[in-house]
Amino acid sequence: MKILDKYILKTFLVPFVATFLIVLFVLVMQVLWQTFENIAGKGISLPFILKFLYYTTLIITPQALPIGVLLSSIMALGNLGENYEFAAAKSAGISLQRLVRPLIFLAVFLSGVNFLFLNNVYPYAVLKQKNLYLNIKKKKPALALVPGSFNSDIPGYQIKFDEKYGEEKNLLKKVLIYDLTGNKGNQKVITAERGKIISDEGSRYMTFILYDGYYYEEHVKSATTVSKRKRMAASNATFKEYEFNIDISSVTGEDGLDQENHTKNFMMLSLEQLGDTIPDLKRDYNEILKLKSKNLYATVSAKELYKYPDSLKANNINTEILENFGIREKISILNSATTKAERGLSSVKNNKASIKYKRKNLNFFDTEYYNRIAFSLSCLILFFIGAPLGSIIRKGGFGLPMILAIAIYVTYFFANTFGKNLAEESSISAFWGSWIAAFIMIPMGILLTRRATKDKGIFNIDAFTQSVINFFKKIFLKKEA
Repeated sequence: MKILDKYILKTFLVPFVATFLIVLFVLVMQVLWQTFENIAGKGISLPFILKFLYYTTLIITPQALPIGVLLSSIMALGNLGENYEFAAAKSAGISLQRLVRPLIFLAVFLSGVNFLFLNNVYPYAVLKQKNLYLNIKKKKPALALVPGSFNSDIPGYQIKFDEKYGEEKNLLKKVLIYDLTGNKGNQKVITAERGKIISDEGSRYMTFILYDGYYYEEHVKSATTVSKRKRMAASNATFKEYEFNIDISSVTGEDGLDQENHTKNFMMLSLEQLGDTIPDLKRDYNEILKLKSKNLYATVSAKELYKYPDSLKANNINTEILENFGIREKISILNSATTKAERGLSSVKNNKASIKYKRKNLNFFDTEYYNRIAFSLSCLILFFIGAPLGSIIRKGGFGLPMILAIAIYVTYFFANTFGKNLAEESSISAFWGSWIAAFIMIPMGILLTRRATKDKGIFNIDAFTQSVINFFKKIFLKKEA
C-alpha cells in the first residue's frame, strides 16, 4: 500500500506544483498590472520593485493555494479514471476512500499551511506592501496625480484637474488648486484652463506653469467670525501665465521607502490582535450610540413625558390633549413640538454618517476575523469537490478540468465576496458573511463524494428518463388492452 500511496501523491503533487505556480504568477501579474502606473518611471531601484513583488506574492499565496488544490485534484483523479487505473484498483478490492486517503491527509496539511499563512505571513506582507506602495507612490507626486478627483499626495495642496495628457503625462486641463500651506483653510485658490508640470530628476521642487486662469486669496490674520472674515481684505487677478514652485523634498527620496506609517489596517493584524482589537472597537461604538441617544433624549425633552398617578388626574381632561388648551397655547405647543422634532431629526442626520462609518469599520475587523478561519479551510473544502468530480468525469489534462475548476472557484470566490460585502454593510452578521461560501460548497462536496463512491454520474439522467418511459408504457399498454 505504501507504493500505491506514493504513486497517488505523485500523481497529485506534479500537477499541483505546476498549477499553483501558474495561478500564482497570473494573480501576481494582475496586481502588478494594476499598480504598474504608480511604480513605472519613478526612479525606483530594482531591489525595491522586487521587494514589492515579493510581498505581493506572499499576499496572493493563500488565494492561489485553494485554486491549485482544486485544479490538481480534478486533474489527478481524472487521469486515474481516464487511464482505467480506478477500475484496476477496484478490481483489486481497493475502494475510492482508501485510494484518496493520502490526498485527504495532504489536503488537511495544506489547509493548516494556509491558516498559518493567513494568520502570520499575510498580515506582515500586507503591512510591508501597503506602506511600500504608498511610499513609492509619493516618490514622484506629479505622476501620482489622478484626474477627476482631488489629490492630496503633495503636502499643503489639494489639486484637481479634468485630464492629464501629453507624452510625459505632464499636461493638464481645467486645473483647480487649493493652497493650504498657511494652515488656515482654503484661503488661496487658483484655477486655470491649462497647466504643465515640470519635475526634474533629483530636484526638490516641482514647478507648475498655469495658463489662462484666475487667482484669489483672502488676507486673513485673525478673523474669528464669518462677518469679520467678510470685512477682511482679499486680492484676485486673472493671468495668462502663472508659474510657482512646490517643495516636494518631504515626500521624495529613497530613504523613506521602508517607513511604516500605516499600521492600523485590519488586514495587517493577526487573529490574536484582531481578537484584542474588536472588543475595544465594539465598546467605543456602543458608547457613541449611548451618548448620541442621550443627546437626542435631551433634545426632544423626553424626560418631561411621564405618567401621573390616577389619583392626581383631573376627571374632566379631554382625551384629545390639545383640546384642553386655548388657541394660543395650541399654537405654542405645536411650534415647540415642531422645533424639537426638527432639531432631533437634524441631530440624527448629522450623526448618521459618522455612526455608519464607525459601524462599517467595526464590521471590517469582525468580518476579517471570521474570514481568516473560514478561508483557511478552503483547501479542504475544494478538495472534496475536485477529487470526486475528477473521478466522475474521468478526464485529465488542462482542458475540461480547467473549465470546471474556474467555474467552481469563481462560484466560491463570488459567494465569499458577496457574503463579506453584506457583512460589512451590516445586512448580515460577520459570522454568516464569512462562512456563507463554505455553507454553499460543503453540501456540494458531500453530494459529489457520495455519487463518486457509488460510481454514479453527476446527474443520473437515465434514472429519470427510464421512469418517464415506464410511465408512458403503462398508459399505452392499458389502451391496447
